[in-house]
Amino acid sequence: MKDGEVLELGNVTATVMHTPGHTPEHLSLLVTDRTRSTEPWFVLTGHTLMVGDLGRTELASSAEDGARALYASVRRLKELPDHIEVLPGAYSGSVCGRSLSGKPTSTIGFERRFNKAFRIEDEGQFIAAMTADIPPPPPDAARTRAANAGSRS
Repeated sequence: MKDGEVLELGNVTATVMHTPGHTPEHLSLLVTDRTRSTEPWFVLTGHTLMVGDLGRTELASSAEDGARALYASVRRLKELPDHIEVLPGAYSGSVCGRSLSGKPTSTIGFERRFNKAFRIEDEGQFIAAMTADIPPPPPDAARTRAANAGSRS
């Protein structure tokens, strides 16, 4: 799938947003239910934007490269209207974020106001925050990444 591609799913469309950072190929899907509105309703953000935090950036690239890519992705997500619901790929208990909430969903507006990482505007400060105090990787992270990429380890 390519950035900007629209997937037609009956009355629902999903617009592909390339949102690298957690991984270089990461994407989010902006969903519109045309039976309700022509405006988007929610965004599936995977491990880019989660409730209370953003995804870690070092599991598939260097932490700094991932953070730089994530900064650009976050800027794109910030352009979405406040009412857009955020449906992330992880919540509290996941090792993919540091300050994750136990609440499984949120909105762009709520995260814009209360998610510390999402609120950082300066790129240098953002990269510093995302590359500080990185927790240990999950035990099988490299093997899982290789399997998902279709290679053997």
